[in-house]
Amino acid sequence: MKYIFFLTLPLLLSATSTFITPMEYASQLYENPRGIGCQKCHGKNGEGKVIATYIYKKKKKSFVGPAINSVSFKDFDKALNKRKKGMPRYYLTNKEVEALYFYLHKNDKKKKTDAQ
Repeated sequence: MKYIFFLTLPLLLSATSTFITPMEYASQLYENPRGIGCQKCHGKNGEGKVIATYIYKKKKKSFVGPAINSVSFKDFDKALNKRKKGMPRYYLTNKEVEALYFYLHKNDKKKKTDAQ
């Protein structure tokens, strides 16, 4: 029975009526886009995060997932569509990239309203 659900899930997601909101979809995509969540390396809100520290030639080094919540959509899209050192390639659709960007910028309007 659960296999039927997973086989029909793409059809359900593309249906005209939806059972989850765009924000719920974006949240799920950010937290687990292909088995590895963005938040594990880029932080809960895309603010960046130290992934690991190590010693190299007797110097302490850090492997850091950069902040992704302050880049333009153009740069965000470009970064997701090319190979980067340490970054897995997810082969996201345009809609998935837009959803992720939407998720990372969900509070932008609120911040502008609060500052006024």
